[in-house]
Amino acid sequence: MFGIWGHEKATEITYYGLHAQQHRGQEGAGIVVSNGKTLKLHKEDGLVNDVFERADFEKLAGYAAIGNIHYVTNGNRGFDNVQPHLFHTQNGSMAVTHVGNIMNSHTLRGELEDEGSLLQTTTDTELLAHLIKRNGKDINEQSIIEALQNLVGAYAFVILTEEKMYVALDPHGIRPLSIGRLHDAYVFSSETCAFDIIGAKYERDVLPGELITISKEGLESIRFAIREKRALCAMEYVYFSRPDSDLNEVNVHASRKQMGIELAKESPADADVVTGVPDSSISAAIGYAEQCGLPYEMGLIKNRYVGRTFIQPTQELREQGVKMKLSPVRGIVEGKRVVMIDDSIIRGTTSMRIVRMLKEAGAKEVHVRIASPTARHSCFYGIDMSTEEDLIAANRPVEAIRELIGADSLAFLSPEGMEKAIVKDTSINQGVCQACFTGNYPVTMKRKGILSENKSK
Repeated sequence: MFGIWGHEKATEITYYGLHAQQHRGQEGAGIVVSNGKTLKLHKEDGLVNDVFERADFEKLAGYAAIGNIHYVTNGNRGFDNVQPHLFHTQNGSMAVTHVGNIMNSHTLRGELEDEGSLLQTTTDTELLAHLIKRNGKDINEQSIIEALQNLVGAYAFVILTEEKMYVALDPHGIRPLSIGRLHDAYVFSSETCAFDIIGAKYERDVLPGELITISKEGLESIRFAIREKRALCAMEYVYFSRPDSDLNEVNVHASRKQMGIELAKESPADADVVTGVPDSSISAAIGYAEQCGLPYEMGLIKNRYVGRTFIQPTQELREQGVKMKLSPVRGIVEGKRVVMIDDSIIRGTTSMRIVRMLKEAGAKEVHVRIASPTARHSCFYGIDMSTEEDLIAANRPVEAIRELIGADSLAFLSPEGMEKAIVKDTSINQGVCQACFTGNYPVTMKRKGILSENKSK
């Protein structure tokens, strides 16, 4: 997600901001721009380059813009669900984009339909727009606050009107969102790597429970909810974010390397060489190798023209993606006892295939080390792990997983080791959500009999 306010090239800059975050989703992209009088939208299915190859940037000229990349969760595929969403009313227009997952969306959707709303998409993003305009209210701070207070879950929103931009983060700050400055312009991004691409300077993270309003008068900030202890999604550090991004003032590469160091302390291996699964596991593999005093080698080569297999929409595509994506380097692994470092095991498809490939390339032994804990629980906050049936570790001990993937040994980083690698400040400003690993959910409600009604951690 990306937004910019106060720059004559807002659309072009938003394009570059989205391109820097292409790894966050591959199924669609869109931008809405404001010239102060009207809002214009361009969105399509596909990668950012493909979507905007046909765009007329002159017709999309403006001083403020918001954009997003489509990452499919819970089956919300299709062009209509590509964000941002643009809405027109009798007293102005509004564009909304969102990252996360609203846990009480089914209930809210039913209430809105009972009141006469006809929802056009299956996204949670559209719900906020209808809640804001409930009872014919104007689009302002108060109507946005009243709408946000109906939501339960994880969310980062950016809202654009002809004359203002609003930015909001859920009370636990589960999804990342940062503020930067590009000369006199304000910039917002899910990842700080986008700031580096456009030459913006990072200023701070959006705070949990904060609503920011930007207009020609400048930036104003208020609290719309009691600020809870930060619970930033651990999978952002493990897998999703680029290594050159800083999340909650912690560098992703540095945290991943430290995860590898902690993993080596907890689970060393009697081996000859360490290799990482490109790209998100390389940092952890370097840390593991350094801690163990083993050489780090490129035992696996990645095909750069294949997308991220974890976020492919179907199991069949994930399996095909693994086959096309990685190749072992026989000259490195043949006759060696190899430690293969991966960032996580979710469904087991990738790990099973890589172990087989390494052994087919002549590896004497393959010891798998995972730089995160076992993913045993569903995620309700916007990561595509909604059903425990899909998780290989949900109902299996580690030894059973080892047998399934064909490794000679298998070990995972402990939740304590992960937190030690990520959290540098134990105050309210930092903290991670490890719900998919531990089952301790920072935000809960009754959903499909899995979560309790009361909030707890």
